[in-house]
Amino acid sequence: MIYIGNHVSVSKGYLAMGRHESSLGGNTFAFFPRNPRGGRSKDTSPGDIASLRQYLSDNNFGKLVVHGAYTMNICAAKEEVRANSREMLRDDLLKLQTLPGNFYNFHPGCHVGQGIETAVGQIAEALADLIREVEEASQSPLQNKILLETMAGKGSEVGGSFEQLREIIDRAAALGGDDLRSKLGVCLDTCHIWDAGYDIQDDLDGVLREFDAVIGLDNLCAVHLNDSKNERGSRKDRHEKLGQGIIGADALKAVVRHPLLQDRPFILETPNDDTGYKSEIETVISWMI
Repeated sequence: MIYIGNHVSVSKGYLAMGRHESSLGGNTFAFFPRNPRGGRSKDTSPGDIASLRQYLSDNNFGKLVVHGAYTMNICAAKEEVRANSREMLRDDLLKLQTLPGNFYNFHPGCHVGQGIETAVGQIAEALADLIREVEEASQSPLQNKILLETMAGKGSEVGGSFEQLREIIDRAAALGGDDLRSKLGVCLDTCHIWDAGYDIQDDLDGVLREFDAVIGLDNLCAVHLNDSKNERGSRKDRHEKLGQGIIGADALKAVVRHPLLQDRPFILETPNDDTGYKSEIETVISWMI
């Protein structure tokens, strides 16, 4: 069995997202709790969220992969951008305390000339502080694991190597205590790591061994399943439909079927409409047969 889905809109409410994903044939999904470009967040109704939770349980959905706004940058060079980004992250995590047992994924950010070392420290400090603040405000342990996404490494992006993500997790745990380590994980994006130079086409086993040695496969919690428009190592980050890019269907099928990646939610972020996502979900399910 595979947990496969795509991004759906929260505009019609939480239960509507689950029903919509079912109509596409999926059994997990991702969504932005606010405008992905950084606008205000969707107002939440406790009843609507409770209805979604029941729907997910009744229909055997896998864990959801909530996505932070693209404009959120907790390692920005400008202090006001960092502060606004931290507030967005804090607000998202607090609201999602009522939708427990899932994942909250976000792009680590861009250092904008400060350098990787400074940015890693800022991200780690923000995570340690925000987890504490959310737990104190909600009077409850963090209910959703926070995932750092693997990035293509374009421009001043942080997260273009496994080592950078490991350093963020290690430094956050050093600030927040070892218990904090269990509240952080990684979402592996196939397009991003390909564009960053990892050869999942001809050496998937080697890439997973490297991930395990650097971060640990127990910390690989979700997969963004995307083809790429670019050659390996291009550091450009341009997604393509499954089988229509440079990575290709055979390599992506191997990712989906790999024994070390089972039981994770796989999220499609390909350039598609609902008809395209329905077709890709059917394709991915067929790969498991």
